[in-house]
Parts: sequence; structure tokens; C-alpha cells
Amino acid sequence: MKKFAVIVAGGTGSRLGSDIPKQFLMLDGKPLLMHSIETFYSYDPQIIIIVAMHPVYTGMWTELCAESHFTIPHQLVPGGETRFHSVKNALALVSGSGLVAVHDAARPLASIDLVKRTFAEASVNNTAIPCISVNETVRSIENGIVKLLDRTTLRITQTPEVFDISLLLRAYQQLYRQTFTDDASVVEALSQQVHLVDGESSNIKITLPGDIDLAEVYLKRLNKQT
Repeated sequence: MKKFAVIVAGGTGSRLGSDIPKQFLMLDGKPLLMHSIETFYSYDPQIIIIVAMHPVYTGMWTELCAESHFTIPHQLVPGGETRFHSVKNALALVSGSGLVAVHDAARPLASIDLVKRTFAEASVNNTAIPCISVNETVRSIENGIVKLLDRTTLRITQTPEVFDISLLLRAYQQLYRQTFTDDASVVEALSQQVHLVDGESSNIKITLPGDIDLAEVYLKRLNKQT
């Protein structure tokens, strides 16, 4: 069974207020993107890794790899206008029977165990979406009406999301919709049920100023546990 990992690295760092894309920000002495590539490679050295990146940044990435002597095999494809289009570009290199993971480069702390569990779940049920429970009180606002939501029914989804290859390829034949906020939503548009696995609280997404500092704290804690 073939295994692929598509890593979406098309961010610009605008919300972080950074001059460089967030996937190139340093965490524990190396860019965020390298952490994700290393995790998938450690899970399975035979996995085919594809990185979707804006063409303007490929030169910077090549230089970073050379400086860090980073040699894990991976292929680059041009990122698209949206996350949907970036994943679709990467899927042009995916074929055959097997499983494909889609992961955000801005989540550098996804563990090997999480990758293993999502692939295992998808091998049985064709889909695997990591998620964590909501611990805060949540309300919705619609047409000026405020409602308290039952947080026990809510989950926060993470990546990597893993799918049967043929299913995800079929899902990405659909036209883009603004409601496609992750790959699960694209698959669900085919009336396909997705299956959840337990995510990790440390699997944070680097989005806002201060998230790198939080990631450093989590990383130190994780290193002590290994």
C-alpha cells in the first residue's frame, strides 16, 4: 500500500507580523517545515512527501535545506490561491492505491504516534481526522441572537488528516467552495462520513505572535518525555 504525505506550506506570515513565511520560522534551531517532514519520514522512510509552496519561496527553501544539510527526500509543487488549490496541485503527484495524509506545515509538533494512529484508522475506515475536545464555554451569534452551545458535542480538528487515495482524488474533482476549510470538508461534500481520532493538545497551529514561544514550551516538555 502506497503512502503519501502532502504538506501545505503556503503561508505568508501576515497574521504573525513576520517578514518571512511562517513555515520558515525557526523552532529548536530549524524551520517549522523541517519538523513536519522529519515526522513523516520517521514514521515511514518510504512515504512519498510532497510540499505545496509558493514558487517565490522555493529558492529560500533550497538555501535553508543546504545550510541545514537537510536531505530527506521530498517534492515541491506550486501552492495555489487557497489551501484547496494547493492541495489539489499536490494531488497531481498522487496515484495508485493507498493512503494520503494532508498536513499543515504550521503544525510542527504533530507526533509520530499521531501520524501512526491516523494512518491506522484510515486504513480501516478510509478517513481519519484528529481532533480535541472543546474545554471553553462556547456561544454562537446569528442574526443578533446569542446562543449557548453544548461543548460536549464540539471538536476542534487538527492535521494530519488521512484519506484513501481514490476517495480524496475524487473529492478534489469538485469545484472550489468557500466552505472547504479543510480536507475533511471537501470529502464530506461527497456525503462521505469522516472518522475521528484523538488529537494532541500540543499539536498547535502557529498562527499568531507568541505561538512560537508556546511551541518551544511544548517541545521542551515533549523532549523530556522521550
